[in-house]
Amino acid sequence: MPDPRKPGERGAALLTVLLLVAVMAVVASTALERLALATRMTGNGGAIDQARAFADAGAEIARLRIGDLIAANPGKTTLAGNWMGTPQPIAVPGGMASARVRDAGNCFNLNSVVAGDNEANLKVRPVGISQFQALLQALGVDARQAQVAAMSLGDWIDSDSVPQPGGAEDETYAQAARPYRAANRFMVDASELRAVHGVTPAIYDLARPWVCALPTADLSPININTLLPDQAVLFAMLLQGQVSVAQARQLLAERPAEGYGSTVQFWAPLASQGINPLEEAANQVKLTTGFFGVDITVDVGGTQLVERVLIDARQSPARLIRRNWGSGA
Repeated sequence: MPDPRKPGERGAALLTVLLLVAVMAVVASTALERLALATRMTGNGGAIDQARAFADAGAEIARLRIGDLIAANPGKTTLAGNWMGTPQPIAVPGGMASARVRDAGNCFNLNSVVAGDNEANLKVRPVGISQFQALLQALGVDARQAQVAAMSLGDWIDSDSVPQPGGAEDETYAQAARPYRAANRFMVDASELRAVHGVTPAIYDLARPWVCALPTADLSPININTLLPDQAVLFAMLLQGQVSVAQARQLLAERPAEGYGSTVQFWAPLASQGINPLEEAANQVKLTTGFFGVDITVDVGGTQLVERVLIDARQSPARLIRRNWGSGA
């Protein structure tokens, strides 16, 4: 029987059907793309979880080996065994992993600009501030800029709201384009230094390789048996202008192969040259390492992850006290 509808109506119906088919095709295509994306995300998530598990295992292996290192010679931590900075391979199924250990105490502890263990009662420590200023000046920062940055760092961490001369408290930070307040607590990560008044991007870039945020207000525990000549700026910091960075580098290069057996042995040649550190600085020099940093890199199925951990070896057994993750090497 012939279709009673007019040709125009039949054309409109056909167009409607074609549009409906096109819409369904788009919907189906979108659904397939989302399914594929979800599948990839699930796969990536599984790979990341696996990589983290391998990294955690690597951190535990490093913790145990660091405990063995300390136990082998409790009175002295030296570079014997080539443990520092050398990538140590870790066997993992279907991928590669390595751990790199460093002395995490050979740095300026940003939290040492205050004294106290209770964050409700942190007071400025002048010797810590003067050491940070000396470090910045040894790195080439102008004396006035270094002083402002050091004073402001003390104000950033101490518990009160009264700025030191040249320092900065809440009133200064309230005038920023995006107002904020001083932390008045210990730093957890050295990157927090960027928020401190007087620390310009240029100063931060200079200081970052030499600073750390240890979980203590103790003065930087510099181990003279592991401090490298390339880290001479930290030794010059302790002596606050009594030696140049070049002189400090030479002194470290002359260290006995077996390391120093006592701090008296270390300071004696310097004393004969009229170089005498402040008592606090003399006491902060160590023969052993209390904090170790470990970077574990894992590559599994094309997924790369880096885990960075801080290990406290001041008491036995050594404890993992901080960790963070990143991607890439």
